[in-house]
Amino acid sequence: MNAEDEYTARLAVHRDKLHACLYSLYGRHADFENWFAQLLRQAGHRHAQRSAALRALDARRQAAPDWFAHERMLGYCAYVDRFAGDLQGLAQRIDYLRELGVRHLHLLPFLKMRAQDNDGGFAVSSFEAVEPSLGSMADLEALTAALREADISLCADFVLNHVADDHPWAQAARSGDAQHRAFFHLFDDQAQCAQYERHLNQVFPHSAPGNFTYVTALGAWVWTTFYPYQWDLNYANPQVFAAMADALLQLANRGIEVFRLDSAPFLWKRLGSSCQNLPEVHVLLKALRGLIELVAPGCLLLAEAIVPSQELPPYFGAGDECHLAYHSSLMAAGWAALAQERSDILREVMASTPTLPMPASWLCYVRCHDDIGWQVLANDYRRMGSGSHELHAVSAFYNGRDPRSYAQGAAFQSDDPKAAHGSNGMSASLLGFERARDAQDTELALRRLLLLYGLAFSFGGLPVIYMGDELAQTNDSADSAQARAAADGRWLQRPVLDSTRLAQRHDAQQPSGRSYQALRELIQLRAALPELAANAPRQLLRSQEPALLAFERDASLRVLANFSSRPLPLSSLRAELNMPASDWHLLWRAQAAASDEALLPWEMLWMQRR
Repeated sequence: MNAEDEYTARLAVHRDKLHACLYSLYGRHADFENWFAQLLRQAGHRHAQRSAALRALDARRQAAPDWFAHERMLGYCAYVDRFAGDLQGLAQRIDYLRELGVRHLHLLPFLKMRAQDNDGGFAVSSFEAVEPSLGSMADLEALTAALREADISLCADFVLNHVADDHPWAQAARSGDAQHRAFFHLFDDQAQCAQYERHLNQVFPHSAPGNFTYVTALGAWVWTTFYPYQWDLNYANPQVFAAMADALLQLANRGIEVFRLDSAPFLWKRLGSSCQNLPEVHVLLKALRGLIELVAPGCLLLAEAIVPSQELPPYFGAGDECHLAYHSSLMAAGWAALAQERSDILREVMASTPTLPMPASWLCYVRCHDDIGWQVLANDYRRMGSGSHELHAVSAFYNGRDPRSYAQGAAFQSDDPKAAHGSNGMSASLLGFERARDAQDTELALRRLLLLYGLAFSFGGLPVIYMGDELAQTNDSADSAQARAAADGRWLQRPVLDSTRLAQRHDAQQPSGRSYQALRELIQLRAALPELAANAPRQLLRSQEPALLAFERDASLRVLANFSSRPLPLSSLRAELNMPASDWHLLWRAQAAASDEALLPWEMLWMQRR
C-alpha cells in the first residue's frame, strides 16, 4: 500500500473520533470546520513526508501492538551531554547500551533551549532545531537511524505546557503580534491573576514562587507555572493545538519513537480549579493520540503525570490516550519501605494499582533527573491510617536529618523542617555507597540497590535505569555542580557519567563492576521470563512479617523481598507462603548474599515453580 492509500485508510478509521474530540474543545469557533480540514491536510502532508523505513516500522508495530510491554524491554535515561558529550558521541555508545540490554533510550531535553537559565533544557526555544552544543537535526536523524538498527527506541521530551520566553512565538507576542499574543495567557490586571492563584499550587515555591510573571514588553502578566522564563501555552486557542501537534509530528518524522509528554496535567486552565488534571487535558491527549495513529502509529505517548497511581487511569483513557505512564507511587513507596524497614506502604500501593487497558504499560523507575516527591504517597498513608509524620520521617531519612541514616541526600524546595519535601541524590548515595566505611557497608548498599531495581524489573512494566545507577555512581561533587545545585538542587543527581567507573564495569573487585554485573545478570534473566511481561498477572501474597514483600507473577514466579536490616528465616517464610522446596526452585539472588537459612537484610529472591 502506498503512503497516500495508507493515510486514506487510517483517516476512515480515526477521523470521526478526532473530530468529536476537537469539536468538544473548539466547536464554538466559527471557522472550526475549516480549521479541522486544514489540520487533516497538514497531518496528511506529514505522513507523505514519512520515510519508507519509518512507515515499515509503523507496520511492524501495528502488527504487534503490545511490542513495548514484553519482558525484553528495558529503558535507560540520560542527558546527552552528561552521558556522551553530544549526539555524535552518543552514537558511539550504542554498543554499551546494547551490552546492558537497553531497548528504550530516554534522552532528556536536547532541542534548542533558552540561552541562559533553561530548567535543564525544559525551556524550549525551538522545536525545529537541536541545541547547537549537542549537534544538529542531521545528527539527530543519524542517531535515530543507528538506534533503530540496534532495536532501540528513542524517547524524547516533548514539552507541552510552555515554551521559553525567547521562542519565536514568545518573541512575536512581545513585539505586539496579536495572533501570537493569543498563544499565551495574558492578563492586564494582577487582580485577575490573584483570583486564579487562590486555587493554584506552586511547583517551585522556593526558587520560583507564584504562577504569574509581569513582562514589561507585553504590558501584561503572563502565566508561568514553572519558571518566569517558561510561558504557558493557551490550549483554548485551536491554533496552539495545531502548531504543537505539527511540531510533534515533525519530530516523529525525524525518527523519535516515544514522546514523554512533559507537564501534561497543566495544559488546561479554569478559574476556581487547581488547573491540573482537568477533563480537557484528556481530550487534548486523545486528539494527539488520534493524530499519532493517523501519521506515525509506530510511536508511543508517555504521560509525565506525577500523581498517585489511582489518578492515572484517565491518562490511559480506554486505550486511546497515552500508552505509558510513570508509576511514581511505586517508586516512592520502594524508597519509603527501605527507610521504614517495613513493606506495608508498598503492599498498599501495589494493591491499589489500577488495571490498565490493553495494550498499555507502567514505566517503572528507581531514580530520575527530578527529586523524589513524597506527597504522591499521602493518600496511601491515609488509607493505612497513618499521618503526615510518616512522610516527614521518610523525608528526613534521605535528606540528612536522621543520624541513623546511611543516605547522603538533600532536601528540595522547602526550608520548613517539618515538611515532607522532596529528596535529591543519586541512587548510590541515597542507598549508602557514599557513606560506606568498609566492605560490609558496601555490600549492604549493593543489596539495597538490587532490591529497588529488582522491584522495578519484576513488578510489571517497562523498567528504566537512570544513567550511572548501573555503575553505582554517587552524587555529583564537581565544583560546577555545587554551584548549579545551589540554584536547583536537582543537579545533585545529574553528574557526568564517570569514565573510570565505566572502564571498571567488568571488574568484580570494584563496586561499579559488582553493581553493573549484578544488574546485567538480572536484566538477562528477566528477558527470558515471560512471567515478567508488563501485562502478565500479578498477585500479592499475604504474610505476617512486616518487612517482607511477597508477590506472584503469572502463578509461576514468586518474588520475596526483605526491606529490613535483619535476616528473615526462610523456612518459616516458605511455610507461611506454602512454598515447599520440592515445588519451587531459586532463579536469582545476589551471589554474595547466598544463604539457605535466611533471607538476608535487604535481599530479594526470585523463585520459579518447578
